Amino acid sequence: MSRIGKKPVPLGAAKVNLADGLVKIEGPKGKLELRVHPAMKVTLDAAKKELVVTRPDDERQSKALHGLTRSLLANMVEGVLNGYKKTLEVQGVGYKAEIRGQELVLAVGYANAVSVPIPTGLTVKLEANKIHVTGADKQMVGQFASDVRRVRKPEPYKGKGIRYEGEVVKIKPGKAFAGAGAATGK
Repeated sequence: MSRIGKKPVPLGAAKVNLADGLVKIEGPKGKLELRVHPAMKVTLDAAKKELVVTRPDDERQSKALHGLTRSLLANMVEGVLNGYKKTLEVQGVGYKAEIRGQELVLAVGYANAVSVPIPTGLTVKLEANKIHVTGADKQMVGQFASDVRRVRKPEPYKGKGIRYEGEVVKIKPGKAFAGAGAATGK
């Protein structure tokens, strides 16, 4: 039994439109829409201002879709009301980021700068060595942050690269330290 799927999704100030398996949610931070799986049924309880997701049977697939659909709808409501934010840090001598039009240009130790196109619906702001990615769609914010990080992942010897804010990178000792016992033949 899906415990998450059974919970109703509170709407708050968000406006919802249900039509032919398409759920459209609108709020102060933007508009999002989701095509719901045909087996799932989404209803609007106008009195309590909440969305309720129901499933047709207790098959394994239906249970999984039940919880997934409810979570996606809850993320959409949270996104249009409050938005989502990811912060990345650029660390390394000479490493920098800048915005040119609708592209994030990263100079991170390669011969040429790397351009990452900024999707519509996302806002990217720079502050010293930090990149702030904000938007209403949780999946889009996370995917863009992941794509930017993938350009130059933090390396384990000096810690240079692009990392999430608060991410801990374990620094390895270098060759000189590791070979201390080998020189004496022990």
